[in-house]
Amino acid sequence: MPNSFFPEALLSHIPSGYSEVTYRNKKYGVSRSDFAAGQSTKIYAQELGGNDVISFNYYRTHNGGLLKTCEMPEQKVWKFLTKMQPV
Repeated sequence: MPNSFFPEALLSHIPSGYSEVTYRNKKYGVSRSDFAAGQSTKIYAQELGGNDVISFNYYRTHNGGLLKTCEMPEQKVWKFLTKMQPV
C-alpha cells in the first residue's frame, strides 16, 4: 500500500481516548491512541449501528506526517478526516 504525507492538523479534532463524530450524516465512535512519546498515533473509527470502519496509523517524521492505512484506500481515510465533524 502506498504511503502519503499529510498535515498533522487533520488529526487535531480527534482527542485522545474515545470520542464521537459525524460523517456522511452517520455517527462514528472514534478511538485515538498515541505511542512512542507522541511520535505515532493509531485511529480506529466505527460507524455506530453500521458496518463502516476507518483505521490507520500516523507517524511523525522529520519530513512530515506519514499515513499508513489499515486495509483500505488512502482516499477513504482522507475523506473521513476532512469531512468528519465532532459531536
